[in-house]
Amino acid sequence: MNLASKTYEAGDIASVQELYHSNGWTDGLPIVPPTRDAVEACLDWAMTPPDQLVGIEPVRAQAVTAEKLAINAVMAGCLPMHFPAVLTAFTAMLHPDFLLHGATASTGGCAIFVVLNGPVRLELGAAGSFNALGNSDRATATIGRALRLALINILEVRPGGIDRSTIGHPGKFTFCVAEDEEDTAWLPLAQQRGMPPGASAVTVMAAGAPRQIMNEWTTQPEEILETFAAEMRANLRHYSLHAGNYALIIPKQLREHIQAAGWSKADIAAFIHERARIPRREWADVGKGAVVRDRGDTIYPALESQDHLLVIAAGGPAGGFGAVIPPWLGNKSRAVTMAIGACVDCEPAKG
Repeated sequence: MNLASKTYEAGDIASVQELYHSNGWTDGLPIVPPTRDAVEACLDWAMTPPDQLVGIEPVRAQAVTAEKLAINAVMAGCLPMHFPAVLTAFTAMLHPDFLLHGATASTGGCAIFVVLNGPVRLELGAAGSFNALGNSDRATATIGRALRLALINILEVRPGGIDRSTIGHPGKFTFCVAEDEEDTAWLPLAQQRGMPPGASAVTVMAAGAPRQIMNEWTTQPEEILETFAAEMRANLRHYSLHAGNYALIIPKQLREHIQAAGWSKADIAAFIHERARIPRREWADVGKGAVVRDRGDTIYPALESQDHLLVIAAGGPAGGFGAVIPPWLGNKSRAVTMAIGACVDCEPAKG
């Protein structure tokens, strides 16, 4: 296999770390040395030649090849079996609807939120239960980190350079979750967004930090979901009035009540679409009165359409704690869902 990347010699693992840190090739954490054998193993697993063009970032006209992605996947700690998910996720990020340049260069500090669906979750040991948005398992940790390292090293998305984030959030290290498909009656997110049943897929979304909610005082779906809607209304007040994709992480304890009442993900989305909206005048209550002007009665929904809500079954078996994951900047960037590997009649799902 002919690899085109420059190679370096290092005497020991400590020297490797200093080489990468001193050149700004890491996210601040130690990396796994991307040896030729390890990079080739990733490409072999995905049956992908090193020079395969994954896509071109249009603003900077920067080509992204499979070899460069594989190098960063190894650095992040990925095994070869993780690489197809990395490859697909980055392909989805390069879709025009995702607006990768804006999401990576904005002062808003968004991260790339990734959702895994289908059999690939089980093959990789990706867990959607305890600590689903934290350090739950190797697969989600390394897949999400590989995307960030690839942004740094292929597209030069470094803090203070292209990355102009004012604050950022910890999801910029890794922000990946596997849906808990085995412990829910709901359709998997990817299937709901147009992928065929049983297909492995990734969904990517340019996202703000997760906002945790809690409601353990009711079994009524409307009351549980009102807590999620209230957090979305808070985001409209405190961050941005722009509608866009939001994601809800609904854990087992809460979704059992919702499912017992016969509610589907579509029912949840319809309820949230109606409840998560505010009049512009509420900005005056949070120090933004200067921009209300004569539009105080204008209503701003969090979602342009109920189809823009990503409902994800994930989280530990006990505790009424869920999360709202807000969009980076409304509808300027759309979530994209893409099948992993060969899939007949699979087109990327957007919106």
